Amino acid sequence: MSLENSYAAAIAQIKTEIETIRLRAAISVNQHLLMLYWKIGNIILEQQNTEGWGTTVIERLSNDLRREFPDMKGTSARNLKYMRAFADAYPEFMQPMVAQLNFPQLCKGRLHN
Repeated sequence: MSLENSYAAAIAQIKTEIETIRLRAAISVNQHLLMLYWKIGNIILEQQNTEGWGTTVIERLSNDLRREFPDMKGTSARNLKYMRAFADAYPEFMQPMVAQLNFPQLCKGRLHN
Protein backbone atom coordinates (compact mmCIF):
# COMPACT_ATOMS: atom_id res chain seq x y z
CA MET A 1 0.00 0.00 0.00
CA SER A 2 1.41 3.37 -0.94
CA LEU A 3 2.03 6.08 1.61
CA GLU A 4 -0.83 8.17 0.19
CA ASN A 5 -3.29 5.27 0.37
CA SER A 6 -2.29 4.27 3.89
CA TYR A 7 -2.46 7.91 5.02
CA ALA A 8 -5.92 8.33 3.46
CA ALA A 9 -7.12 5.17 5.20
CA ALA A 10 -5.66 6.28 8.54
CA ILE A 11 -7.16 9.78 8.37
CA ALA A 12 -10.55 8.32 7.41
CA GLN A 13 -10.41 5.96 10.40
CA ILE A 14 -9.39 8.77 12.76
CA LYS A 15 -12.19 11.03 11.49
CA THR A 16 -14.71 8.24 12.02
CA GLU A 17 -13.46 7.70 15.58
CA ILE A 18 -13.69 11.44 16.35
CA GLU A 19 -17.23 11.69 14.94
CA THR A 20 -18.33 8.59 16.87
CA ILE A 21 -16.97 9.88 20.18
CA ARG A 22 -18.44 13.35 19.58
CA LEU A 23 -21.86 11.81 18.95
CA ARG A 24 -21.61 9.62 22.06
CA ALA A 25 -20.64 12.65 24.14
CA ALA A 26 -23.55 14.69 22.76
CA ILE A 27 -25.97 11.84 23.47
CA SER A 28 -24.69 11.54 27.03
CA VAL A 29 -24.97 15.27 27.65
CA ASN A 30 -28.49 15.36 26.21
CA GLN A 31 -29.57 12.43 28.37
CA HIS A 32 -28.22 14.10 31.51
CA LEU A 33 -29.76 17.48 30.65
CA LEU A 34 -33.13 15.89 29.99
CA MET A 35 -33.00 14.16 33.35
CA LEU A 36 -31.90 17.41 35.04
CA TYR A 37 -34.80 19.33 33.47
CA TRP A 38 -37.25 16.67 34.64
CA LYS A 39 -35.82 16.73 38.18
CA ILE A 40 -36.00 20.53 38.35
CA GLY A 41 -39.57 20.44 37.08
CA ASN A 42 -40.47 17.73 39.56
CA ILE A 43 -39.05 19.73 42.48
CA ILE A 44 -41.08 22.77 41.41
CA LEU A 45 -44.20 20.64 40.96
CA GLU A 46 -43.80 19.05 44.40
CA GLN A 47 -43.27 22.46 46.02
CA GLN A 48 -46.34 23.87 44.29
CA ASN A 49 -48.42 20.94 45.48
CA THR A 50 -47.14 20.95 49.08
CA GLU A 51 -46.14 24.55 49.72
CA GLY A 52 -48.39 26.41 47.31
CA TRP A 53 -45.59 27.92 45.24
CA GLY A 54 -46.82 30.32 42.59
CA THR A 55 -45.47 32.41 39.74
CA THR A 56 -43.65 34.78 42.08
CA VAL A 57 -41.58 31.95 43.54
CA ILE A 58 -40.73 30.67 40.06
CA GLU A 59 -39.56 34.17 39.07
CA ARG A 60 -37.42 34.32 42.21
CA LEU A 61 -36.05 30.83 41.57
CA SER A 62 -35.15 31.85 38.02
CA ASN A 63 -33.32 34.96 39.21
CA ASP A 64 -31.44 33.02 41.90
CA LEU A 65 -30.41 30.28 39.46
CA ARG A 66 -29.23 32.86 36.91
CA ARG A 67 -27.18 34.57 39.58
CA GLU A 68 -25.69 31.29 40.84
CA PHE A 69 -25.04 29.83 37.37
CA PRO A 70 -24.52 32.83 35.03
CA ASP A 71 -23.09 30.68 32.23
CA MET A 72 -26.04 28.25 32.22
CA LYS A 73 -28.78 28.72 29.67
CA GLY A 74 -32.37 27.67 30.19
CA THR A 75 -33.19 28.93 33.67
CA SER A 76 -35.69 31.60 32.67
CA ALA A 77 -39.05 31.56 34.43
CA ARG A 78 -40.64 30.42 31.18
CA ASN A 79 -38.25 27.46 30.90
CA LEU A 80 -38.79 26.53 34.54
CA LYS A 81 -42.52 26.42 33.82
CA TYR A 82 -41.81 24.17 30.83
CA MET A 83 -39.76 21.90 33.10
CA ARG A 84 -42.65 21.78 35.56
CA ALA A 85 -45.06 20.91 32.74
CA PHE A 86 -42.65 18.20 31.54
CA ALA A 87 -42.53 16.64 35.02
CA ASP A 88 -46.30 16.91 35.31
CA ALA A 89 -46.82 15.22 31.94
CA TYR A 90 -44.37 12.41 32.74
CA PRO A 91 -44.64 11.67 36.47
CA GLU A 92 -42.87 8.31 36.11
CA PHE A 93 -39.98 9.64 34.04
CA MET A 94 -36.86 7.66 34.96
CA GLN A 95 -33.26 7.30 33.86
CA PRO A 96 -33.95 4.04 31.98
CA MET A 97 -36.50 5.87 29.85
CA VAL A 98 -33.93 8.53 28.96
CA ALA A 99 -31.39 5.85 28.12
CA GLN A 100 -33.87 4.28 25.71
CA LEU A 101 -34.32 7.46 23.68
CA ASN A 102 -32.88 6.95 20.24
CA PHE A 103 -30.69 10.04 19.99
CA PRO A 104 -28.60 8.63 17.10
CA GLN A 105 -31.79 8.25 15.07
CA LEU A 106 -32.94 11.73 16.11
CA CYS A 107 -29.53 13.17 15.14
CA LYS A 108 -29.18 11.17 11.92
CA GLY A 109 -27.94 13.37 9.12
CA ARG A 110 -27.27 16.30 11.46
CA LEU A 111 -23.64 15.59 12.33
CA HIS A 112 -22.27 17.82 9.60
CA ASN A 113 -25.00 20.47 9.49
